[in-house]
Amino acid sequence: MSNMSTIETTNNSKRAVSLDLARGAMLLLIALAHAPHYLYNNKPGIMFKVESVTFFDQLVNILGLLAIDNRARPMFAVLFGYGLILIYNSQIKKGKREADAVKIIRRRSWYLFVFGMALTIIIGGQDILMAYGVAGLIVSRLVTRENKTLIRYLVLITVICALIVPFLWGAMGGNLPHPALSADDTYLDIVITNLIIFPMNPLVTHVLFPILPSVLLGMWMARQQLLTKPERRLNKLRSISIIGLTISLLGALPICLVGNLWTPELHTVGFLSGVHMITGIAGGAAYAAIFGIIGAKMAKVGIITRSLMAVGKRSLTFFVWNEALLVLYLSPVAFDLGGRVSNGMAALIGVGIWISSVLLATILEINKINGPLERLLQRLVHKNN
Repeated sequence: MSNMSTIETTNNSKRAVSLDLARGAMLLLIALAHAPHYLYNNKPGIMFKVESVTFFDQLVNILGLLAIDNRARPMFAVLFGYGLILIYNSQIKKGKREADAVKIIRRRSWYLFVFGMALTIIIGGQDILMAYGVAGLIVSRLVTRENKTLIRYLVLITVICALIVPFLWGAMGGNLPHPALSADDTYLDIVITNLIIFPMNPLVTHVLFPILPSVLLGMWMARQQLLTKPERRLNKLRSISIIGLTISLLGALPICLVGNLWTPELHTVGFLSGVHMITGIAGGAAYAAIFGIIGAKMAKVGIITRSLMAVGKRSLTFFVWNEALLVLYLSPVAFDLGGRVSNGMAALIGVGIWISSVLLATILEINKINGPLERLLQRLVHKNN
């Protein structure tokens, strides 16, 4: 996310609208996806959802499975990969050697991993920063390679994930073992637990929630300038959005039927969960493409758009802010609403937290102040340059 929060590239207005709007919306989707993880008193439902209590809860669960879960994370990964190429190109334009530009990307990735550690251990939030830091390290060399090499890796890794992930989830019955919160947990308990398990988080994410295909897809999209110059790539953006949404919805429909119209065996549920995750790669790409179309078609940037762009420009800061507030409101070590509310109310809390991010980001934008974590990251990455 850091790579997208402090893009060092062209001032092209179309690019800014598309990318910043996408990042701002991404933060809402991630908040909605992460909120159910703190609901420890509700009966478990499908995947990481809890069982619905009211019709509103059921509607939230279905909408989440169709449009948010395993779609927000791939969208994040696409934008992250896009940012890697932009940062590399920016460094080359400044006269840096290829090797030095790659070092910048690796340094940023290492610090992103460190930020993720702090979020997990100290704040107790649902982290994805460590996994993206690892992804940045893995693909850093590919920013220098030609397009056909990038596409070859993209196809190979996507096929491997598509063949393996559904069967892994099928073997687990759709359940991922992880420590559950309880009313008796203290802050120290959670810190110690997270300190023990955090080294496994990136590995588990990359194996069971594959993000490398989406990162590589984002790099390819950057090479095509699909979000940098979207007005020149509308046909391709429309194709990606239509095909991606179709695949995403078809992959999500079977798991939505489970528990409502269908009660298959656990292994089948697990397999469908894996299919849901793999098809979410197409959904994440489609979401990014849709914002490319919006950016290309937007004739004027109004107040609401500027506010959404403001939070998108500071996505690292407000991702951490959102996670911290989710912990504050829902965790048993603070207000403990996670032990008392249903998933529908948790979703509304997530929306409220995201709105607070938009308001704060707007204030920062008016005063021309960058996000504090973005500024810290810049200083750390460029301290020796």
